Amino acid sequence: MNSQKSGRVVVTGLGVVAPNAVGVSAFAKALQQGTSGIRFQQQLADLNFGCQVAGTPQVTQEQTDQYLTPLQQRGFKASGMLYGIIAGKQAFEDAGLSIAPKEQALEDFGIIFGTGQSGGEKFREAIHLIDDGKVRRLGSTSVIQTMSSGISAWLAGELGAGNMVTSNSSACSTGTEALIMGYERIAAGKARQMLVGSTSDSGPYIWGGFDAMRILPIHYNENPEQASRPFAADAAGFVPGSGAGAILLESLESALDRGARIYCEVLGGAINAGGHRGDGSMTAPNGAAVQKVIRQSLKDAGIDASEVDAINGHVTATGKDAYEVMNWSKAFDRSGTDFPFMNSFKSSIGHCLAAAGSIELVGSILQIQEQHIFKNNNLNVLHPEISELVDPAKIPNQTIPTKIDLLLKASFGFGDVNACAVLARFKD
Repeated sequence: MNSQKSGRVVVTGLGVVAPNAVGVSAFAKALQQGTSGIRFQQQLADLNFGCQVAGTPQVTQEQTDQYLTPLQQRGFKASGMLYGIIAGKQAFEDAGLSIAPKEQALEDFGIIFGTGQSGGEKFREAIHLIDDGKVRRLGSTSVIQTMSSGISAWLAGELGAGNMVTSNSSACSTGTEALIMGYERIAAGKARQMLVGSTSDSGPYIWGGFDAMRILPIHYNENPEQASRPFAADAAGFVPGSGAGAILLESLESALDRGARIYCEVLGGAINAGGHRGDGSMTAPNGAAVQKVIRQSLKDAGIDASEVDAINGHVTATGKDAYEVMNWSKAFDRSGTDFPFMNSFKSSIGHCLAAAGSIELVGSILQIQEQHIFKNNNLNVLHPEISELVDPAKIPNQTIPTKIDLLLKASFGFGDVNACAVLARFKD
């Protein structure tokens, strides 16, 4: 175990805004049933995108009104910030915490809420207004909507966080990295509660670059729910998505003192990078670094690979799916029927980019709570390189009940960056 750790860390609150559901209970049901949140996007068709499907959260006006006042909504265009505000406040409320009084912030409560970029639509509006000489029409919230730390700063003000308040940004690894950073702060005794998570905007200004790279599926515009096919022999590229996930981490002592509900325990985790060396690059993972971050997370948690019951992988529905499974197998030294159960929520929500890790962490925690492996959608024929290595029953296309005491969640991001967290069923 890491000598810098001084206490146990548990999860006491969850919040989520996902393409297939808004709210934790609805999200759990959607994952269990394999409900897809991937839809045809007319705006992408109008802009001549090759891929015209995406996973966009269906946030209602009623839900928006719950978390933003009418004044706050004026000139508000940052979809990712909206998702993060809703998910973050949900997790805070779910944990049963109270907002700080006006006189003093909560000095033991902090926030690490990441994003890839913020306020694409607001930036677009700003550019046109500035170019037209109408700078004073930008509005008083244009800065906070477009700065990367805007989401953590907004939540800090709404909730009264007085500990560390920051935003991280590590592409697809952002959410999982935020969880590990928050976990380490509490384990080191520097905070009692940390709200961690990540968010990602919706829309063509976020997804356009990926369409230009031709790494998105283009043959499912008329069948959007079939487009995302992780692990499958006919996987055709990742479907872009968006949303936010939030997790309230808390020291075990604090959670027990106030009688909080405990979803699971965070045992440890690791973060590293491949440095674009070996087979790694800006867009491809370094396999040696992927295996190392998995092993480092096991060591940090003080567990053996043989004890792991389930993996929630990064697995994006690209040509790298089989490569990722191979790296898990090598890191664990497990294969065939000995391999843990494995799934990817991207089959129902798409790849939510900077929000992927946090949304998928919420789903992973729900799997531990419900003792189920949620189904992999669109998995008719397993990729042959995967079926040669792993028993196909270990990557199920139906939701199945099973004992999950230990689960690993990993995210591997653009830029050859990696994060892996170890979650455990809570045992007092």
